[in-house]
Amino acid sequence: MIPSTPFLCVVTDEAFNPVTLAEKALEGGATMIQLRHKSASGSQLLFWALEIVRLCRLHDALSIINDRIDIALASNADGVHLGQLDMPARAARKLLGPSRILGISTSSPAEALQAEEDGANYIGFGHIFPTSSKERNSAPVGAETLAAAARLVTIPIVAIGGIAISSANQMISCGASGIAVISAVSRAENPAEAAACLLEAMRRGEQ
Repeated sequence: MIPSTPFLCVVTDEAFNPVTLAEKALEGGATMIQLRHKSASGSQLLFWALEIVRLCRLHDALSIINDRIDIALASNADGVHLGQLDMPARAARKLLGPSRILGISTSSPAEALQAEEDGANYIGFGHIFPTSSKERNSAPVGAETLAAAARLVTIPIVAIGGIAISSANQMISCGASGIAVISAVSRAENPAEAAACLLEAMRRGEQ
C-alpha cells in the first residue's frame, strides 16, 4: 500500500497549477502526490483530483487528497491526509473503508502513537524546520523529536516542514520512511530535477 522507502511525497502549492506541478514531480520520481488547496471549490478540487489520480497511476505513484474524504472517494484516489483539527482518524477510517490510505499529521511522539492506534497507515510528522506554509504559529519540532517518534511507531513516518535537499538525508537517518515537501519542488527552477535530487539525497541517508 505504502511505497518502498525512501519515498517522496510532493504536496501541491496553491501558487501553481496542481496538475502541472504533479506531472513535473512525477517525472522526477515522486512516489506520492498530495492535493492540498484550501481555497478551491469542491468542483475545482474534484477536477484536479481526477487528473492527479490519472497521472499517479501512469507513474505507479500514490494519490492523496488533503482534508476532503468526499473528494478522495469521488476521484477514487488512493487515500486522504488529515490534520489534528480535522475529522477524527477512527471516523475517517469508517468512511474510507479498510483499503484506502489514511495519513495523519502529528507534531509529537504521543500524537504519532495515537494516530497509529487510531488506524493511520502513515504519519506526517512536523514541521521539522521553519516553514512559511504553516498557518499555525507553532515552533519547529526538530530532528530529535522526529527520531523519538520514529522509535515509537511501526507505520511509516514522513518528515515535513522546511526540508531541502541538504537536509533530506538527515530525515532518513533519523528514522523517517520518507519526506513530504512543498516549496523544495514547487519553487525550484526545475521541479522534476529537484524531486530526483531529493530522492537521491534520501538514499544517501539510508547508507
